[in-house]
Amino acid sequence: MTNGPWPFLILEDWQDTLATLHMWTQIVGKIRMATTPLVNHWWNVPLYVSARGLTTSAMNYQDRVFEIEFDFIDHKLVIECSDGAVKILALQPESVADFYERVIAALEGLDIHVKIWPMPVEVPEPIRFDEDETHASYDDEYANRFWRALVNIDECFKEFRSRFIGKVSPVHFWWGSFDHAVTRFSGRTAPPRKGADKITVEAYSHEAISHGFWPGGNGVEAAFYSYTAPEPTGLPESSIEPRAAFYSKDMKEFLLPYEAVRNSPSPETALMDFLQSTYEAGANLAKWDRKALERPEAIRSATR
Repeated sequence: MTNGPWPFLILEDWQDTLATLHMWTQIVGKIRMATTPLVNHWWNVPLYVSARGLTTSAMNYQDRVFEIEFDFIDHKLVIECSDGAVKILALQPESVADFYERVIAALEGLDIHVKIWPMPVEVPEPIRFDEDETHASYDDEYANRFWRALVNIDECFKEFRSRFIGKVSPVHFWWGSFDHAVTRFSGRTAPPRKGADKITVEAYSHEAISHGFWPGGNGVEAAFYSYTAPEPTGLPESSIEPRAAFYSKDMKEFLLPYEAVRNSPSPETALMDFLQSTYEAGANLAKWDRKALERPEAIRSATR
């Protein structure tokens, strides 16, 4: 199970491109959010790994369907419509403000008029898209590496997802927090979070165990994560795999450095061990009904 070598992702080498891509994906993601009905836990807003990059999937607009895809092979943003109309924009070093202007103009040229709130979310010190001249980097080699890493991760996450027969999210890319994730649910409602905004209330309405990949930022290298919400007593002390994984008291999550996985004899095995062992730790302590939620062949002993 692999789609090729797991590429280097050294934050220092591409952090400016990462920050710019984060803003570009937020612009496209907000277009998807504006044109789709709310699905539980905001599942209508993420992007998806495609054969060439990241895509919105099909979106309805009046009597047509359109899709927006980041092509990280030929480095283009492609907007395709069900009536055959197409707009193609080059992905190149340019400011978020210029990218935003070009995307909106391209949509209007296709007679698609979508209004979005031009303020980034889930980032410190956000700058309006139409005023952001700070983020203006695009390294096509690293954009392609990022996508190739996501392709391998996406495959592992989908295999992991297939083991669960309870309520489970799609495998999707959150443009707000800029992470690729899949989330399992126990089926029970969760207690309300104090001070939660409407986004958090919807996202954490039910007990969940989430796994994901974050490509890095703010001086922190790329890593996989796992958290259980609400967190059961004793979770930080749980034994998990592989050895490079650890519990972060600051993040209240299990973390596994991407480099530890990439350098493993079998990256897929290392990642699957992390996903399974952290899930088991959370599900066992939170007393999930694992027999009802998992395929029989996927259930393993809690003692390893």
